[in-house]
Amino acid sequence: MKSFRNGMKTTSLLVVLLMVAVMAMPSVSLAAQDTVNLGSTATFAVLASSAITNTGTTEIKGSVGGDIGLSPGTAYTGGETVTVDGSTHIADAIAIAAKNDLVTAYDDAFGRTPVSRIPTELGGSTLTPGVYDSADGTFQITGTLTLDAQGDPEGVFIFKTASTLITASGSDVELINSARFCRTFWAVGSSATLGTDSDFAGHILAMVSITANTGANIQGQLLARNGAVTLDSNIIDNGICEVETPVTTPVAITTPVAITTPVAITTPVAITTPVAITTPVAITTPVAITTTPAVELVAPDVEATITGGLLPQTSGNLYNFLFLGAVLILMGGSGLLFRRKRENI
Repeated sequence: MKSFRNGMKTTSLLVVLLMVAVMAMPSVSLAAQDTVNLGSTATFAVLASSAITNTGTTEIKGSVGGDIGLSPGTAYTGGETVTVDGSTHIADAIAIAAKNDLVTAYDDAFGRTPVSRIPTELGGSTLTPGVYDSADGTFQITGTLTLDAQGDPEGVFIFKTASTLITASGSDVELINSARFCRTFWAVGSSATLGTDSDFAGHILAMVSITANTGANIQGQLLARNGAVTLDSNIIDNGICEVETPVTTPVAITTPVAITTPVAITTPVAITTPVAITTPVAITTPVAITTTPAVELVAPDVEATITGGLLPQTSGNLYNFLFLGAVLILMGGSGLLFRRKRENI
């Protein structure tokens, strides 16, 4: 019985250890990648080994580094139509040091693991930070490739090809949710070609050569380890690696907005300009006058009294009343005397 209990304890312990190991395995495979250390190469927007050729007007800039370098080759043609924010180094000590650091950075990026194998065509897909390669050893972009850092500005993207990287005309690499070009690396086994009027983001570290066709714009670096860099009316910006901040766009309200709540005006509004009413105003509704109208008292005409004569004709009614009153008094007096006489008999 004791041996059975010991066996159960041992089995339980093994189960717990196995669960811990299983839980730990995903965390190892999903561990965040460190950025690739570019060393002194970081200040160069363009760096080549054999030659640099430019056609048309090209602008090379960048607050981090707008330098252009070549070593050990010295063939730099078309430089008179290239605007460079930084310095140009042709086979000098600075260019040599940058080339040495490029070799180190390339080997670092190309040796990163673990690797996720994805289709050759990257256009139309959205990828999160990680290390990627393809079964045929190439990558191409037709349309838009979206890199989504999922809110992590330190998220690193590394794309490895055994041979080529080719982008189509008008293609685009879009960075969203804190993805940054300075955390995006393209380790190309042979050569890279950027299509006409395409927009590209990231550091290209090519074993051989890099060609940027007419109007291609690059946010990052073109670094050719053993070959040439060919330019044609491009803009290459090796600027500060900032996290994009959302921009709030004012919203224009073109539809009238109904205000249903009465608005109280507490400040008296003074009208200082007289308003002239030149058009007659018709009053169709009867207007009630509530103010008591003034009453005019007219004194009656008084005629003068004529003494020693007849009463004026205007007193005719009053005379009749007086005469009637006298007759009634006489009749009343006669009746009274007649009644007293009968009582005495």
